[in-house]
Amino acid sequence: MTTDEQNRHFQAWLDRHAAVLHHVANGFAEPGDRPDLMQELLLAVWRAVPAFRGGALTSTFVYRVAHNAALTWRRTRKNYAQRLARFEAMAAAEPAAPCPAVTDRTPEALEQVYAAIRQLPPVDRSLILLHLDGVSYAGIAEIHGLSETNVGARLTRLKQKLVTSLEALAHELR
Repeated sequence: MTTDEQNRHFQAWLDRHAAVLHHVANGFAEPGDRPDLMQELLLAVWRAVPAFRGGALTSTFVYRVAHNAALTWRRTRKNYAQRLARFEAMAAAEPAAPCPAVTDRTPEALEQVYAAIRQLPPVDRSLILLHLDGVSYAGIAEIHGLSETNVGARLTRLKQKLVTSLEALAHELR
C-alpha cells in the first residue's frame, strides 16, 4: 500500500469513525490529557491502515486499534507515575549522596550508550529501552506481541551486542 492510499483510507475512516476516537479518548483520559491521547490514537489508526484485511467492519477495526492504543497509553502513564512516585519518595527519605562511580565523563558515557542504542533496528531499540525502563519481560512481550522467551533471548543478544560495541568504542577512545 502506498502512502497516498494509506492517507486516503485513513481520511475516509476518520470521516466515518472520528466519534469512536473521541469516545475512547474521553473514556481513558482526563480532560487535560485528551489531546495527547487523541494524537496517539490518530497515529495508531494511521499506522494500522495497511494491516486492515477487510475481515471486519472498519468501525470494529478502528475501535480495536484505538482501544489497544489507549490501553498502552494508560499503562505507560501509570507505570511512569508509579516510578516517579517511588523516586520522589526515595529522594524525600534520604538526601542524595554523590555516587562514587560518577565521573566527569558520565554525560559523555551516557551519550555513547544512547548512540549505540540508536544504531539498533527499531524493534531492538524499543526492546532495550523498555528493559532499561524496568518493564517486565511479560510487559515487553505484550507490547510487542512476542513471547516472553523470545523477549528474553533477544534482550540477551542485544545486551551482548551493546557491550561489544561499547567496548570497541572505549578501546578507540583510549
